[in-house]
Amino acid sequence: MDKQSLLDLLRHDARQSVDDIARQLGAEKEAVAAAIAELEADGVIHGYQAVVDWRRVEPERVRAQLEVDVELDRETGYEEIARRIARFPEVSTLRLVSGDYDFFVEIEGDSMHDISNFVSERIAPLPEVTKTVTHFVMNSYKEEGIEFGNGDEDDRLSVSP
Repeated sequence: MDKQSLLDLLRHDARQSVDDIARQLGAEKEAVAAAIAELEADGVIHGYQAVVDWRRVEPERVRAQLEVDVELDRETGYEEIARRIARFPEVSTLRLVSGDYDFFVEIEGDSMHDISNFVSERIAPLPEVTKTVTHFVMNSYKEEGIEFGNGDEDDRLSVSP
């Protein structure tokens, strides 16, 4: 069984039954169940999550994207800094990136004030952090490959006799 195809199916819709996945892959359901269990045990699959359109939830969550520059010393590397930042519950995504800054951090809070306080009181004071830039998310049009619409649109083509 092609594990990449299995992972693609799970990324698209992890709520599918093992029977449905097996049918799509042309595999036995026992083989699919074993492959999923192996991917979970090997740490390839870390969990399953819903993609949420926070505009439709009350109260709406405030999200921001944070650029973080750091200065390394002989004793401290990116991994150690990442471990410290990842421990904060406000951090939903943390990535080491190439380019003009070192870390890309997605954070969530109940208000812009909460996020501002988190950045100024928890991230900026870290000894290795030299600069932060906060970008508040104003609107999301697509998350994890899923487009958000207004819910009123009918994408079906009209058919007339």
